[in-house]
Amino acid sequence: MSEIPSDLKYTSTHEWVREEDDGTLTVGITDHAQHLLGDLVFIELPQLNSEYRVGSECCVVESVKAASDVYAPVSGEVIAINDALTDRPELANSDPYGEGWLFQINPADPAELDELMDADSYEEQFADSED
Repeated sequence: MSEIPSDLKYTSTHEWVREEDDGTLTVGITDHAQHLLGDLVFIELPQLNSEYRVGSECCVVESVKAASDVYAPVSGEVIAINDALTDRPELANSDPYGEGWLFQINPADPAELDELMDADSYEEQFADSED
């Protein structure tokens, strides 16, 4: 069973979102996603200060198996990227909810966060996809 922290929000495309004290959001891929992808070998991060609409492709993670798009969980501007992943993409495998975060976004509409799944809903979807 993959790890699903209860303090995060989730998308149906396996991104996780953590709301920070200043209202910004930290985004990464879930433990389930990194298990499906296998060993990550390259991560194309979004450009700083670029703006995305909810659901739009914003970066790419590549493994020895496949490349997969990562989608913006909310609309907003990218305010930070995890440069450590440039040299060490495997951090998204070994610590997907910690050192393996992908980017931070300043949400344009914080209410979009309410549209994301909580851990229980994500786990239900995840369990359904395992059948």
